[in-house]
Amino acid sequence: MWANPEWRGSLYPAGGGGLAEYARVFDTVEGNTTFYSGAPRAETVAGWARQAPPGFHFCFKLPAALTHERRLVGVEAELDAFLEALSPLHDRLGPMMIQLPRDFGAEELPRLAALLARWPAGLPCAVEVRHPEFFHKGAEEVALNRLLISHGVDRVMLDVRPLFSTLAEAHPGLARAQREKPRLPLHVLSTGEKPLVRFIGHLDPLINERCFRPWIQRLVLWIKQGKTPYLMVHTPDNRQAPELARRLLAALAERHPLPPLPPFPGDTQTTLF
Repeated sequence: MWANPEWRGSLYPAGGGGLAEYARVFDTVEGNTTFYSGAPRAETVAGWARQAPPGFHFCFKLPAALTHERRLVGVEAELDAFLEALSPLHDRLGPMMIQLPRDFGAEELPRLAALLARWPAGLPCAVEVRHPEFFHKGAEEVALNRLLISHGVDRVMLDVRPLFSTLAEAHPGLARAQREKPRLPLHVLSTGEKPLVRFIGHLDPLINERCFRPWIQRLVLWIKQGKTPYLMVHTPDNRQAPELARRLLAALAERHPLPPLPPFPGDTQTTLF
């Protein structure tokens, strides 16, 4: 997301905010709008293409109408139309995320296999599963991982450890996030060339730092292997997400040379990284 008024005065200057300003700092974004609203209008995509510079990547989610309502059954025409709508962004598309329902289990894997078999060559893809049987290291998970590896598709790694590390207590934002996010084990593996991590942070920066520390070694390893990892950062209400992303990148840069993020336009003081 990039349209968040809560980021004015930090990521954005007062009264500002939008894709062009977001893309001056970050080089990728998780596109949730397509999950809820489906294919964007042509003029909307054209606007995104104008505002996003070369090297910027959108990681859109497949519409819930295809993944949750239709459960990948008979969605070929709608999928083609959806991807065609995004075609003006062809050089700025990161992994397209297929987020499956929580009750989408191993018996439905043939539907996913059929979708991946006709997935356009050259278009990155990542699958997020939430059914518990895919996290028990049994036959179901083995079948899923083999399917993804055979197609060069990445498995989304959803890290909710920070979020669930404490009780919500009296903070409504933390409580709501704990209700909405699935509490699943973290299985770290790269089944493709663009491993995608969704890091769901806590309000406590020390908890975030502790949970992110093991990721640094793994991310550096993937980079050295020639892979292109994507790190999507959330906080319970996402107010602190840009600052958390900046802190995590700074921690990673201590172990591997990375270009620093530009200063946030809304910062009231200069911060060096």
